[in-house]
Amino acid sequence: MTHNIIEYCLKKNGATKDYPFGFDPLVIKIAGKMFALIFENKGNSAYINLKCDPVIAGNLREQHESVRPGYHMNKKHWNTIVLDGSLPESDIYLMIDHSYDRVVQNLPKSLRQTIY
Repeated sequence: MTHNIIEYCLKKNGATKDYPFGFDPLVIKIAGKMFALIFENKGNSAYINLKCDPVIAGNLREQHESVRPGYHMNKKHWNTIVLDGSLPESDIYLMIDHSYDRVVQNLPKSLRQTIY
């Protein structure tokens, strides 16, 4: 599952991978800004941190046990999703899309135009 998620993130326009914190996590960025952090070496399950609208973040946490406040992140704006198979990949892809879009929307207009 983790491989598919990494591939999906990297297919986003302008997405790059980086390891600014060492071996783990893998950080996926757009224009130097993080939109996904993937922790593959945390016990039995991998995790992904994704940026999220605060209201949506709260709703997702209430609806899904595998969605938690962002691990080592601003818990208001980031969620951690446990990649344990309890959520369909399609749902995780929608969360990745949302995270990517939130980061891109906050980029300067001139930079956004080069991405889309």
